[in-house]
Amino acid sequence: VQLQASGGGLVQPGGSLRLSCAVSGFTLGYYAIGWFRQAPGKGREGVSFIKSSDGTTQYADSVQGRFTISIDNAENTVYLQMNGLNPEDTAVYYCAAGPITILQAMGVMSRYPYWGQGTQVTVSS
Repeated sequence: VQLQASGGGLVQPGGSLRLSCAVSGFTLGYYAIGWFRQAPGKGREGVSFIKSSDGTTQYADSVQGRFTISIDNAENTVYLQMNGLNPEDTAVYYCAAGPITILQAMGVMSRYPYWGQGTQVTVSS
């Protein structure tokens, strides 16, 4: 099982980035995919989540309305479109997969056993 996150970079405040998480070694099927982030000196936090079975999504309050998570089951890839970026969004972003079918469990980090390497997102002028 492998997850490969990509798409990070340096962007000015107000700008946009699209992160990709390519999954290999298993079919998304009944897995949920989550995006987490860790800012310097802070703990890792959940950002957005999607259930591959029905497309149900969840967002952290801090990104609601600015970020959009989507899934391409044919390509086994999950995307995170990030608009209206601000310096507080600066972090290493990770994607993770877990066999989650319960909506209430989607945001629970411990339910995600498979993790990709991070991709750095820096928002600065």
